[in-house]
Amino acid sequence: MKIKIYVILISLFISNIGHAQVAYEHISNKNIYSFLDELANEQLIVINSAIKPYSRGFIAQKLNEAAEFKGELNKRQSKELEFYQLAYMLEEDKPLHLNPTFDILKHSNGFGIGIHPFGGFYKDELFRFQAQPLYSYSFINNDNGTESFSYGGLEAHAYVGEHFGFYASLRDNHTSIRFGNPEFLTLFEGGNYKGSENGGVDWSEMRGGVTYAWNWGSIALIKDHFEWGSNQHGANIFGGQQPSFAHISLKLKPAKWLEFNYIHGWLVSEVVDSSRSYWDDDRFRSVFRPKWISANMFSISPFDWVNVSVGNSIIYSDYDHPGFWIPLFIYKSVDHTYNATDSYGQAGQNSQLFGDISIRYFKHLQLYGSLFADEIKFTRIGDSTVHNFFSWKGGFQLSNFPLKNLSFTAEYTRTLPGPYQHPIETTTYESNQYNLGHYLGDNAEEIYLRITFKPIRGLHIKAEAFWAKHGPYVEYDDNASIIIGTPFMESVSWENKTLALDIRYEVVSNVYVYINAMKSDISGETELLNMWTPTYYQGDQLTVSAGFNVGF
Repeated sequence: MKIKIYVILISLFISNIGHAQVAYEHISNKNIYSFLDELANEQLIVINSAIKPYSRGFIAQKLNEAAEFKGELNKRQSKELEFYQLAYMLEEDKPLHLNPTFDILKHSNGFGIGIHPFGGFYKDELFRFQAQPLYSYSFINNDNGTESFSYGGLEAHAYVGEHFGFYASLRDNHTSIRFGNPEFLTLFEGGNYKGSENGGVDWSEMRGGVTYAWNWGSIALIKDHFEWGSNQHGANIFGGQQPSFAHISLKLKPAKWLEFNYIHGWLVSEVVDSSRSYWDDDRFRSVFRPKWISANMFSISPFDWVNVSVGNSIIYSDYDHPGFWIPLFIYKSVDHTYNATDSYGQAGQNSQLFGDISIRYFKHLQLYGSLFADEIKFTRIGDSTVHNFFSWKGGFQLSNFPLKNLSFTAEYTRTLPGPYQHPIETTTYESNQYNLGHYLGDNAEEIYLRITFKPIRGLHIKAEAFWAKHGPYVEYDDNASIIIGTPFMESVSWENKTLALDIRYEVVSNVYVYINAMKSDISGETELLNMWTPTYYQGDQLTVSAGFNVGF
């Protein structure tokens, strides 16, 4: 397998290719992704919003494209554009433009210190570099007391020559109580938690990678989060809530109308391999069974205003196989060849199909939808007693119409029993036991509404409401007939009704202050309520939080 990787890289090195470099912007930097969505809804730029993250170079390119239509932007949008163009100055073929008042290194050769963008910089003809500290603190208060969430660390990205990119981010996180868990139905980031000496839980997240790019594509070895599926409140193909995992990423855009994305990743099964685990004196070392994922997505844009994507993935275990490394394949067919599947599918791996559509035909408006399918049998279609394993999402976002600086979002998600489960532990749609798909999991639905007001540059005032429901927990075991015959949400076992107001201001690039008030009523059957919701948020609660963050 190492030989395969080396061959791919060498073939790229010797090809005659143009100038391009890649370092990815994390998907948690919501403001820049929101601004790009807004520009796309104004029909000023064209983006494939089904696949994230975007590279910093891609973001800089789209900002420059929007600048060509600056006369069509309102005052707030123009200031937003100027703000972000400064934030992505390192990606431009221009000298550093830092405020001399704060640049204590302004007389040094190539070095600089900036407030906006925040951090330390270096730039010469060969090498470009930016680093910034990471720090955040927020407190949360409701009837159950006051708790906190904080993190600290360092992030940096760099470019060498015309093709190589590097980026890294190290964050040490702490919460005073456990807000995240693989079972919790929440968008809170996942982690491999450990107890803290001061109470609460700690976890560390190392992200980053090495990339090689050319003018119509890139290849990367990275450990980072990614998100597939158009959404405004949780993707249902790859949601990105799990701890990041290492993967090879291939992105190709050989034609204006065609984009191809592929990943091959090393997941964490947390299933102990008893044959490889061992005692070392009085310590037992647990070794997990290996687990991998391959996934691809073809995105076609016959017109600038529409993007249609289709793809598939497979979770596999036991041993690695080159058949699952071939980017263009339908992996279910490969699985049928190499794993003599019995009538229950127990000898095979776990494959999925998915699709996404985004339409921006009318200015100001995006219509979108995505479909995730774990198992499809045509004999079940039209039979009311059984179902296929589907999750689908649909929504729209209306920007700057009828009022400027105001946007409205509506989104609906429904997931039938079964799509994100699998009877074999080593091939579940999970990593570190976190579901890779929609945060609500199986047998659930959600209605999500949001109004966002952006009166001035950097200030986002967001009012949102969502109603999430979950049916009884149905386990996908060896008797598959039970889950395929389970009706969708036969009863409501868990429910979350939430109204929230979030006000946040981006002071300088990647430096935020915020306050949030959330009125929630989370209820359900006692056992499931305790499994799916932190005790802190259970019941009728008014939760107020405030804080700041430097970086993500």
